[in-house]
This record gives sequence, structure tokens and C-alpha cells, in this order.
Amino acid sequence: MTKRNIISKRHVTTVTLLAIMITAQAQLAQQPKMIVNITVDQLTTEGLQNSMSQLSERGLKRLLREGTVYQNVSYPFTPIDKASAITAFLTGATPYYNGIIGNTWFNRKTGKLQSCVDDPSVQGIYTTDKVSAHHILTSTIGDEMKISSKGQSIVFGISDDKMAAVLTAGHAGNGAIWRDHYNGGWCSSSYYFKTAPSWLTQYNNSRVTDKKQQAVITPAEETTKIALLCMNHEQMGKDPITDLLHVTYDVAVPTVVENKKKKHVTESTWESRRLQRYQEIDHEVGRLVDSIEYKIGKQNVIFFITSTGHADEPANDYQQYRIPTGTFYINRTANLLNMFLGAIYGSDKYVEGCSRNQIYLNLQLIEQKRLNITDILNRSQSFLLQCEGIRNVYTSERLLTTAQGNEQIIRNGFSPETSGQLLVEIAPGWNLSNENTNENYQTNSRAISFPVIIYGTGIKKETINTPVTIDRLAPTIAKSIHIRAPNACSALPLF
Repeated sequence: MTKRNIISKRHVTTVTLLAIMITAQAQLAQQPKMIVNITVDQLTTEGLQNSMSQLSERGLKRLLREGTVYQNVSYPFTPIDKASAITAFLTGATPYYNGIIGNTWFNRKTGKLQSCVDDPSVQGIYTTDKVSAHHILTSTIGDEMKISSKGQSIVFGISDDKMAAVLTAGHAGNGAIWRDHYNGGWCSSSYYFKTAPSWLTQYNNSRVTDKKQQAVITPAEETTKIALLCMNHEQMGKDPITDLLHVTYDVAVPTVVENKKKKHVTESTWESRRLQRYQEIDHEVGRLVDSIEYKIGKQNVIFFITSTGHADEPANDYQQYRIPTGTFYINRTANLLNMFLGAIYGSDKYVEGCSRNQIYLNLQLIEQKRLNITDILNRSQSFLLQCEGIRNVYTSERLLTTAQGNEQIIRNGFSPETSGQLLVEIAPGWNLSNENTNENYQTNSRAISFPVIIYGTGIKKETINTPVTIDRLAPTIAKSIHIRAPNACSALPLF
């Protein structure tokens, strides 16, 4: 080989190495300084379409126009509510793994409903609420950011609602901040802070002295204000280590006016209020995006806009149109089941309680009496299937061992730690009522369509109609900042 050929090969090798280094540097430069997740509770495609003509050009329209939009997104489990949806997105896993089956569930120790964030071991800061993220059984994307950065990433969850704030902050977050619905101030938990941040104290103090302004500010507007204060005072997006800000808004409109008679809202009134909520959220999303891009640069941030994938709507009067309907009282049915089991195994309290569509058996009593749990489950299932309004009954054993086909979606929404032993599927159009817990809702199997929007540095302008599931967002965020996905996430990134 000639000297010239050797030099030529060395030159090619050098050029190749330089190209690799430049590519690596470009990739590092593209890594955002901030990830901002905006979750809008009960955002739907239908609601967006009906409101589109009333929305501004700087809010959701801009994100839909300039971002990557996934039109056909779903949650791979049922039932879905705010808490289960938010946690599934953050963990990249279903309730079967992350443990958050809903906003509330039956607490066997107290015999009462408990919130998914209740934690009597901590103290509230500017609130009497004692809450933390300790019920989440897996890591979240924020937790993984903390681990990969050796604690240097800054992670905050901001919401008008305590559940959303705490769940989005996760186990390792710097803080969850929400509005206390008793005193109106903004608060947190000793789970995250020893004492309140000084900027939060200052804001609460100014809030008290400026009552006139507080009388006209909307919850969404104040949520944006707190989120931006947090970002500025906590120095988020100021260095190359990626930070994470979660902001949760709410377009939900109450279907019942909370007065002495609990009057139902008419459909026309509900639609008018929903349009107003969409306009409010649209304005605040635009303000939040503009402010963050101005503060840290458009090239340094990626926004993920998600929905909780469910929608509370005014109950339909099916009876008026001769459509099959009725009311299923789960607390009364649970009492009847207890009497049925008592007639077979001897009088005792075999049913501990019920919540949503789930019935909790007294496992400790069953074990003490050395009864066969499989036999009890099978007998209970047979009894419940005879009740009017019940479409199907799933036992915990069946979901844990032989769930197949459509049962997988139900199993995904089940958690051995927090679910009951009997899951009752109510016929579509029927109302489920629990007189002990004041739970009331009309069931339906209708799919709720909602979009997911990704907007920011390096993101294409694209609309994708291919069906995807929400658990793919956490690994997508992880890939965009070169870290591991949460530890129960088995889904692949979207890109």
C-alpha cells in the first residue's frame, strides 16, 4: 500500500470521526432544556371541533397546526378517570402495574373511600390535606429524569386539583402545588417541602390583600400564573439538564348543580358552559406556551398536550325514548350478596364494602374460617349475574389467571393491591348508584375520541391517523431526552 493511499485512508477516517462528532453534538444541542406536559382533563375531539370557530389562533389551533397530532389515541384499560389516566400516561403502564385504579377506592382498614393520594403520614402546607404519591407502585417519567440526572432535573406538578398535582410530581419531584378548595390559597405537602417556597408564601399573601382581583380570575388563569411563577423562581430551563413541568387544566363542566336539591344541568346550559371552558383553556394554553418560549427559547422546549380520555356528560333520559335503562344500586346489591353468602357459610360480614363497580370481600374473615375463596367467588358471580342491570361479572382470580381478548382491557384496569374481588359490568345506559358513597353515574361503552399533540423543537408538522395508545408517550419523552423509560413501561416510543 502506498504512502498516498495510507494518507487518503487516514483522511477518510478523520472526516468520518469528525462527522460522527458533529452529529453527536447536533443531537445534544437538540435535547430540550424543558419538557412541558399540558394535560386537559376531559378534552375530546368532539369538544374541540364544536369549539374550533371560537378559539384563538395562538392557543390550541396553533399547536394543532404546527405540531405532530395523533388523532386516534386511546387508553388500554377500563374504567378511566382523571387519576388513572394521568398515572398511565406518566408511568407508561396500566393500573395493573402502577396501582392507581381511579380517583378513589375502598380502604379495607378504615372501611371508607380514600383518595388515590391520601397519606396520613405527611402534613399539608397551607392546607389540611395530607397527600403524597406513595400509592403509585412504579416510577414515573419525572422520577426517571431525577434518577438519570442524579437529582439535578427540576420536576414540578401544578394544578387546580390536588390529585393531578401530586400524581404528576411523582415520587421524586421537587414539588406538587395545587389550590386548596377551602381557603382558596395555593398549597403543597411535607412530602415535597420542609417549608413552603418563599415565592409561594409571597403569592398567597398578595392573594389575601388583593381580593378584588381574585374575584374575577378563573381557575385556569390562576393555574397558568402559578406555573409561570414556579418556572421563574425555581430556575427551570436555565441549564442543559432537562427539567419537567406538568400543568393540568380542566374543561369538565358539572352535570349537577350542587345545591340542596342537586338540580341536573340542562343539556343546552351544559354545552354553553363547556364552550366557555374550552375558550378559557385555549387562552391559557396559548399564554403558557408563549411565555415559556419567550423565557427559554422556542428551540429549547417540547410540549406534550394530552387528555384524560373520558368525559362526564349530562345523563340521557333513555326512558323517555323507550331505550332500556334503569338504576343499579351497588350498595344494596352488596348487602344482598352478604346475606346470600351468610345463608351458605353462616351469618357474618363477608362483604367489606363497595366502590364504583367493585365489591370487596372480607379476605381476612374468609381465611380465618378456612373457606375456599374460589368457591366463594364462583358463587358470588352466579348470584350477581341474576341481578337486573348486570351485563357481566369478573372475579379477581379470573382476571389474574385467564383473562383473554377483551378481558385484557378490564384486567389492565385492575390492581391486586387496590381493586375489589368482584368487578361488575353494568349494562350500557343504566345508572350506577352507591347511596353510601354518593357515587352516581350513567354507564356507556362509547369510545371517547381525543388527540395528543407534540409541539416544539425538532417536531414535524404532521397529522397521524394510525391508532396509538397513551402508554407510548412516556417512552417517547424518555427517548427525546436520552433516558430510560419508567420501570413498568413496556410500550415502544411513538418515534
